Amino acid sequence: MLSTEFLSAKLEDAKVHFERALDCKHTEFDDLYPYMIEHPQFFWYKRYVAWSELLTIVKLCDELEQEWKSHFTERQADYIAKRVMSSRVLDEWYETETNDSKEHVG
Repeated sequence: MLSTEFLSAKLEDAKVHFERALDCKHTEFDDLYPYMIEHPQFFWYKRYVAWSELLTIVKLCDELEQEWKSHFTERQADYIAKRVMSSRVLDEWYETETNDSKEHVG
């Protein structure tokens, strides 16, 4: 059985990976496909891969009855529950309920 700490760490890793992709920052994906950087669709595909990873970890958490929503804002958890990465998700991921300034992954 997977530990709560292990799943929590994997969930946080997937969140950071998605946010780095969203911010067009370096991820492991860049190392795997360095030739893709030259293609205009690269950043969209990179975000899609990171989103898919995040959804996979959330699905595992659900199946193992592991709480995952506390890692996200209410709006982010809603986007994840809907499972569709849209332009709205990309544009509003960082917006908080009070429209505070954007947080960035370091």
